[in-house]
Amino acid sequence: MKRNMLQWIGALLLSLALVPSALAEGKHYINGIDANYPPFAYVDETGKPSGFDVDSMDWIAKKMGFTVEHKPMDWDGIIPALLAKKIDMVCSGMSVSPERAARVQFSNPYWIIRKVFVAKDGSSLTEDQIYNGNIRLGVQRGTNEHEMLEQAQADKKYNYTLRFYDSGPMAIEDLLNGRVDAVGLDSAPAEDAMRKGKAIKEIGAFGEDDFAVAIRKEDAELAKLVNEGYKLLMADPYWKELQVKYFGEKK
Repeated sequence: MKRNMLQWIGALLLSLALVPSALAEGKHYINGIDANYPPFAYVDETGKPSGFDVDSMDWIAKKMGFTVEHKPMDWDGIIPALLAKKIDMVCSGMSVSPERAARVQFSNPYWIIRKVFVAKDGSSLTEDQIYNGNIRLGVQRGTNEHEMLEQAQADKKYNYTLRFYDSGPMAIEDLLNGRVDAVGLDSAPAEDAMRKGKAIKEIGAFGEDDFAVAIRKEDAELAKLVNEGYKLLMADPYWKELQVKYFGEKK
């Protein structure tokens, strides 16, 4: 009798462990991504969506039993697209903010990102001069750093003039061409540009954020799948492999 009971409990635990995959069986989800946000998400030279977040979600989809398609979109319209059900999630280096959390639900955070200022190599520009020196400061529109820098300027009367771009890499190109004096952006794309030989340097920081996956508030099943998937991914050696592949280091 005791043996039968143990077998029954084992079978029950196994069935519970399989529930997320069973629920996801045959499901297909569309992930909206920024087409130019390396190393988290971008479109490579062959036209294929790539990056740390793309590979992570591909692994999660396979593990949890669903399929996923990565759809490049304009970043400043990506949450409206999610709410309009044109996509099902945003796994693409999205920072958690109160404003966004009022409109969508977020998965558990999977990354912490710093907000940094970069200037050209050889520049004597300082962080204090960014705030008080009447400089031209580039930033990607529709991002948390955009909101943070605008709010800081309104609150503290900083003298910089913001210039807006569709992506961080575009802002960096204008920095190198002398059209802006500095750029405010996430540390990961800044470090990615440096690894690729762009002649820029970090000269200060202005905060940090959590990255998480944005999902419609009513999609509890998908949120559960994503959270469980990240839990499994972070316990798997592949999580470290992805960090080495895209960041050159282990965290």
